Amino acid sequence: MGNQKRRRLKTLVGAGNVVTASNDKQRGYGISRAAKLAQLAEREKITGLFTADLLQTDRAGLAGSTGSQDPLIALSALSQQTSDIGLVATVSTGWLHPYHLARQMATLDHLSGGRAAWNAVTSSVGEENFGLEPLPSPDQRYARASEFISAYNALLDANDPSAVWRKSAGGIAIDPQKLHPINFRGDYIQVEGPLNVPPPPQRRPVQFQAGQSDAGINLGVRFAEVIYTSQPTLDDAVNFVAEVQRRAVSVSREGELPLFMNSFHAIIGESEEGVARRLQQKYERIDYSQGRLRLADMLGGEVDLTELALDAPVPAALIPGVSQVNRRQGRAQIFRNYALQGLTLRELIHRAEETGHWFVAGVPEQLADAIEERYNAGVLDVISLHGLGNPDQEDLLINGLLPELRRRGLLDNDYVGEDFRSNLELAPLREWRS
Repeated sequence: MGNQKRRRLKTLVGAGNVVTASNDKQRGYGISRAAKLAQLAEREKITGLFTADLLQTDRAGLAGSTGSQDPLIALSALSQQTSDIGLVATVSTGWLHPYHLARQMATLDHLSGGRAAWNAVTSSVGEENFGLEPLPSPDQRYARASEFISAYNALLDANDPSAVWRKSAGGIAIDPQKLHPINFRGDYIQVEGPLNVPPPPQRRPVQFQAGQSDAGINLGVRFAEVIYTSQPTLDDAVNFVAEVQRRAVSVSREGELPLFMNSFHAIIGESEEGVARRLQQKYERIDYSQGRLRLADMLGGEVDLTELALDAPVPAALIPGVSQVNRRQGRAQIFRNYALQGLTLRELIHRAEETGHWFVAGVPEQLADAIEERYNAGVLDVISLHGLGNPDQEDLLINGLLPELRRRGLLDNDYVGEDFRSNLELAPLREWRS
């Protein structure tokens, strides 16, 4: 790990969905449930809430409820139900504009007292909703992302913190001469500025970035404070971190190298028998017709698996090369490697249930062993945990895994700072200079 100061492991959980369902007995049940889950996570001293997102209707049903709410509006609501936990919104650099996002993120940071963050994704779906068909190439998407984040950062960095002050009557006054233009001109993004929201508490909300293709790594090395990556094995994680650190040598970064985040997909059991039962139930619930579609999506979306035998390997001729994939190349590489190892279609469909993420099934002590191994290897700084809100897993998470991780000294016992950046123990941003 590139950080000289050894920090404890930081934790995220998914934010609940705030929408009202058609069979809810009362309107507002969604936000009520989401608020209770957020408050529970905060009582457990989870470092942050995380929201995924899609900007299209997933007609095949492969992404569950992802994309059924706007992350920034949902987190704004949850910010008023909590006081310490961080708020991480996934946002597309492909279809949105940095001026719009800078206003939203600065407002959320003000609203939450300095707890905002965003996870930059380049978006491999949704182009049809923004007049951008066909989907731009990965190189184009990442070139735009680089300009997007550069312009976004410039907007937030340009304004003088003393531009706003509180009047005796309680309102605020703003000196517009202390809000400065940026005159950003790129191939994809043009922004004059200034940003018309005063500097927020963190000045810049914490920057997460998801992407592990070659271009994704380069983007993360330049801009990310936390890199969110799918690394299913320890060896994968070690190799990924080494590559990020190798590339970072030639890039001038402000502060420390990025932290590394993995999503930890797990089945927790109270005993070996309980683990085996839950695993069996998990695989019995799989719809293999749907599973074929999910696996095809993991391989890039352009392969037809409908007629293949479940208990035979996928023919090598059907496995696309990563350069042929125009959508999620990092995810396609993971599943291409699985397929080339000779896993059967059934086994690949099982792996696709975890969408390429790290998966472990075990009792709390076994899961803690797996987490501790990556932490001690220096390749895990932030972990996204699952199970909150799941009746079968929540108690085992709260009263099993989390206490075991704390017993080993891996987790904080309380929030360690006054904003999300300090709770993650990130290096402070440089002081603002006029």
